[in-house]
Amino acid sequence: MIKRFFLTLFFLMMLKPGHILAQTISGFVIDKSNTEALIGANVYLDSLYIGSSTNNSGYYVIADVPPGRHTLVANYLGYKTFKTTIDMRGKAIKLNIILEPQLLETETIVVRGDSIPLIEKLYEKEVSQVQLSARQINAIPQIAEADLLRSLQTLPGIQPLSDFSSALYIRGGTPDQNLFLLDGTDVYNPEHAFGLFSTFNTDAIKQVSLSKGGFGAEYGGRLSSIVDVTNLDGNRKHFEGKAGISLLAARTTLQMPIGANGSLSASLRRTYFDQTVGRYLKDIPDYYFYDGNIKAFFELGANDKLTLSTYGGRDVLSWVFGGSSGDDGVGFGYNWGNTTASAKWTHVFTPQLFGNFWVTYSRFSSYLNFDGFNASEDNLLTDLTFKADMEYHYNNDLSFRFGIDQKNFDVSYVNLAPGREVRASTSPAFYSFYGQADWQVTPLLQVETGLRMNILKGDTTLADLAPRLTLKYRLSDRMVFKLATGQYYQYLHRIPRFLIADIWTASGKNIKQSSSRHIIAGLQSDLGWDIQLEAEAFYKTYRDIYSFDQNFLTELKASYYNDKNEPVFTSANGLLNRGDGWSRGFELTLRRETGPLTGWIGYAYSRTSYTQDGINSGRPFAPRHDRTHTVNVVANLQLDRLWNRGNPAYRATRDSSRWNLGINAVYASGQAYTEPGSAYWIASTPDAPFRDVAFAPTQINQVRLPYYARLDISLTWKLVYKSWNMAPYLQVFNIGNRKNVWFATYDFVDDAPSLEEQYMFPFLPTLGVNFEF
Repeated sequence: MIKRFFLTLFFLMMLKPGHILAQTISGFVIDKSNTEALIGANVYLDSLYIGSSTNNSGYYVIADVPPGRHTLVANYLGYKTFKTTIDMRGKAIKLNIILEPQLLETETIVVRGDSIPLIEKLYEKEVSQVQLSARQINAIPQIAEADLLRSLQTLPGIQPLSDFSSALYIRGGTPDQNLFLLDGTDVYNPEHAFGLFSTFNTDAIKQVSLSKGGFGAEYGGRLSSIVDVTNLDGNRKHFEGKAGISLLAARTTLQMPIGANGSLSASLRRTYFDQTVGRYLKDIPDYYFYDGNIKAFFELGANDKLTLSTYGGRDVLSWVFGGSSGDDGVGFGYNWGNTTASAKWTHVFTPQLFGNFWVTYSRFSSYLNFDGFNASEDNLLTDLTFKADMEYHYNNDLSFRFGIDQKNFDVSYVNLAPGREVRASTSPAFYSFYGQADWQVTPLLQVETGLRMNILKGDTTLADLAPRLTLKYRLSDRMVFKLATGQYYQYLHRIPRFLIADIWTASGKNIKQSSSRHIIAGLQSDLGWDIQLEAEAFYKTYRDIYSFDQNFLTELKASYYNDKNEPVFTSANGLLNRGDGWSRGFELTLRRETGPLTGWIGYAYSRTSYTQDGINSGRPFAPRHDRTHTVNVVANLQLDRLWNRGNPAYRATRDSSRWNLGINAVYASGQAYTEPGSAYWIASTPDAPFRDVAFAPTQINQVRLPYYARLDISLTWKLVYKSWNMAPYLQVFNIGNRKNVWFATYDFVDDAPSLEEQYMFPFLPTLGVNFEF
């Protein structure tokens, strides 16, 4: 298969060489201040109304340019518009475009042709896709500091489970159905602190692309969504840095040039609870987490670039029960984390043939032990990947994407306790091949069709074909209709458990691959004044999804007995509950990205239903993350610009202080929970006098908790002195101190039942300061 791939590549390089090399304009779009490639920049010929947008490497191609003089325009949010005259004389032109940052404080909004690039941006954007920059993430009020996953939770269609979780439940799916990519490498555990915070340091992020469904054939292996994170390459011009201190952690990010054509970016973050609170309160667990990124970029020539990237993060928890040390108490230890590394070679074969080639490594591990009980649990997942992605622009109306992907997995789970052993492991190999064609059928209609083939070879062989189809139709010069459908498969399963790390396992003889079908229809419109309206309806089906079976130890059959006559279990069969489901809904978003007031208003209606073996007697039920209605309002106000609006003498510059107010408001319907239908007393015995009560539940999740509502604010004061910036900030989570119910329990007081509600975060103010130098 790999041989065929490179034969196809050679064939495309030889195909119609005169057509490939002639009458094209191509190159990279980069930031003048730091030489970072700009993703999603618009490049077009003004008079001909043909153009392109840059890919994830910042590369663009405009093909079939007729001879003559043309005006080429490039623009990107937050940058000055670039214009130049191109004289086409029947030969290819390579033009790297350098865009100069423009301070948003001095922007004026023009309503005319500037709306044309916006509708082009909406037309180019894929179905259910959202892109966020680090600036947008930092503007949203959070707990203690900016957080990528909690920022994504403010988008319609994405449900948080609670205030204590940053996990993403997207359009009815579960967190393991989301593919997280960091510079092209899979990240298998994107959360710190049992899900409270994400593993991504926002200071290191350049851009985030989220696809909530209907994604193309170049992505696979997950059912619900893609979160593609691109970190900073590093500043090739001069040294610069960022640092921050919050009540949660201290962090720093440094960028610097390496030689004449290279750069380096490095980030480090660590919490310090164990060094502050833990030193004075001895009866609480010692806990901390850390993470770090290093990324090096080298320009090897006009057509070659090399990127090396690595990430490491770990959570460490230790606790001694019944004493102050391991000698007089029972020790409990728990640690988990990720390690990733990647090398990417980017090569421009011809102006119209572009390729990225990766070697990546990803490792997730968790280890739990009870010293006093000789009990431990170990879960390990490693992934060594080789992949290639190619783009071929035949002309402005037809382009192709194709690639291969080979993954070598090692997955193991070990659970040891007195009297038994559970040892399950597998080492499958995964292969995927995809091809996709983007065809501009008419000036109004674009068709994207693709096919992905997946093969998993382990204790058995699983093979699937996953077709994808997207239609885009211009209803007017301000409105686009989009339709997408596709089949998706997943072969790795992340099984959540309460307050401890999730378990990863792989499909095989006893665990089927999960599958899902997406149907999405939507409208995107430019309302003028840089205001975008997006409306989408979706329907998803699920087959063979899994949850953790709490009774697995009583249901598993021993594979053999060790020399101590203890049962040993080597199969994951019986570890999981299998199920099916569906989800449907509607989402509405109103968004503005420029001016003194930016942000979005989002509404989502959603219903999700699961059916799982051994749960609720096989009857359908709503999962815990199901919420019928959700409303989000996110706003960032530049207060000094609003105060001076209409004042011709006012001009905000880098040397002026700036006040920014961030607002995040959310309303959501109550979550489903299981209410007990009856209770009975457990009688005492003469040998063990006690009295306790047991509850008999009704159907699973038949009752709803009260609605959820919360208002967060942040206030930032930015001070600038020469090349130094300092920005102290105040963030208030749940400023109204609303008691949002996490879960409800029942207790008996004087033989009468009493309902006790457990609440999430109350009014929670935090302080911090950020520095740039």
